[in-house]
Amino acid sequence: MAPGQADGMCALLLAGGQGMRMGRKDKGWLELAGAPLVELTLARLRPQLGKGELLISANRNLERYAALARTLPDAPEFSGCGPLAGLEAGLAACSAPWLVAVPCDLPFLPADLASRLLAPLLRGEARLSAASCAGRQHPVCMALSVELLEDLRAYLRAGGRRVREWQARAGALQIAFDDAPEAFRNLNTPEELAAAERYASQRAKS
Repeated sequence: MAPGQADGMCALLLAGGQGMRMGRKDKGWLELAGAPLVELTLARLRPQLGKGELLISANRNLERYAALARTLPDAPEFSGCGPLAGLEAGLAACSAPWLVAVPCDLPFLPADLASRLLAPLLRGEARLSAASCAGRQHPVCMALSVELLEDLRAYLRAGGRRVREWQARAGALQIAFDDAPEAFRNLNTPEELAAAERYASQRAKS
């Protein structure tokens, strides 16, 4: 197994959001440095997978996403439930004991994200971990046991929608990535995407 890889996992790319602050555009296909965000994020994630399967949660442009990996729309029962609906679909489809989930707009994600998130789970310390950096939580970057699927479904059926709330209920550990301050840049608005474009350009020149 190469450095940074993690066995016994599937990876889920969450691309099912509505992109409200991006003018309802499908964020995965917005471009940064001349390439779609989804492809840039996958380029960082794929080497970490080992032999695991890559899954994509999406609710539009399904054929386009399916050209990249197995694509999962939200289950009708959980339509409109936000990222947790995509997570439910990923857990239901995962053929491994563990699932690592990341959003589609994380083109600078750490090369060892999966292995670091999974480490405490493999030691039996928790069934769910999530990333944080400089004291700020990034809950959509997580690793979790597929055994949490029914708990997640129960939370959604009871009206729950908040990622952090469900993670706290599941006993999530926070894993610090303070050594990677640029890895979790938010790309939720055109202004943030423009800032990331400048950062990518500076990285390319260095």
